[in-house]
Formats: sequence, C-alpha cells, structure tokens
Amino acid sequence: MIIEGRAEKARILLAHGAGAPMDSLFMTQLASGLAADGVEVIRFEFPYMQQRRIDGKKRPPDRQPKLLEYFTQLIGQYTQENLPLWLAGKSMGGRMASMLADHSAVSGCFVYGYPFYAPGKQDRPRIEHLVTVANPVHVFQGSRDSMGRKEVVGEYRLSGSVTLHWLDDGDHDLKPRKISGITQDEHIADAVESTLEIINPHY
Repeated sequence: MIIEGRAEKARILLAHGAGAPMDSLFMTQLASGLAADGVEVIRFEFPYMQQRRIDGKKRPPDRQPKLLEYFTQLIGQYTQENLPLWLAGKSMGGRMASMLADHSAVSGCFVYGYPFYAPGKQDRPRIEHLVTVANPVHVFQGSRDSMGRKEVVGEYRLSGSVTLHWLDDGDHDLKPRKISGITQDEHIADAVESTLEIINPHY
C-alpha cells in the first residue's frame, strides 16, 4: 500500500492494471499528480500481484470475483464519514473500479485506459455494467487504444453517467506517437487535472 496526500477533501482508491504493479512509472505519475489540494491517493495491489512481489513469479490476474471482493474490502476499510471516496484504476483495475462505482459508499469512478474489449475481439465488448451504472464514471481514453478505439467505442450506447474523455492519438497507456506533437506526460497531466477538477471544481 502506498498512501500520498492528505484526506481533507476526498480520497481515491487507485488500482493497477493486469500486468504492472502499483509502483510502475504510469501509476507513480498518476498518483503523484492526483495527491494534491487535499486529495489522498491510496495505491494498492490485488492478491496475485502481492504474491508476485513476494516470489517474483509472473502470474495471471485473479478471477473477477476475487478482484472485486478484495476491492470491496478496501472500500469498507477506507470509507470515512463526510469524506468523498472515489475509485480509480488503470485498465483492468479501472474496469474493476467501474464495476463497483455504484457502491453506497462511493462517489464515482475514474478509469485511465478502459479495456473495452480484448485486442482483436471487438465483438465481445466489456460494457454490460456501463449501460446501467448510475454514479459518475469518467474514462480517460487514448483515441487509438487497441482495447477501445474512439470510432468503436463511439458506437456504444452507454449510461448517461459515463463520460468519455478522449486523448488525441493516445494508446492504451495514453501514449501518443511523436508525430502528434503531444507527449504521454502531457496526456497524463491533462487526465490528472480533469480528475481533480471533477472532484473539486474549485481546484
């Protein structure tokens, strides 16, 4: 567990993606930027990633029920009266966060690179819960993400509570090509700024 910032205005539970741990460069940049202006960010690892840290062996993610159970336990642990709790995550972690967005203790959810479908499997979208979700879900998505390209995702009929924030030419890590004239750092910074403005409009 890595905790940054001060829980004065809000708290964010931030989950990692399927293959990289909570202290990857992307997660570190994201968490450091979000831990500002009274926002506390709690990075954590799912059980399979905790075990990998112990023995060094790569293993696939835990099955969805186990991931959701662990995330739900943390919601209970870090819920604080009168302090908004937001869920967030990169890729798989963000998908799990979005599946818990309507939890009674949660204000909403942020996803940085949603895996709308597995690469090459556009016919099997992972959007069932996004059609009915009631709490705010904000997705920051690269327009050429191999797991959710803009032209594909734009055809989905998602809940009005889901807001898509498109980052020009970004891939699944929000990284654009050099020819775009934009950098990954700039996209991450934009996503962070938008997140903070949503949590605290006076930021």
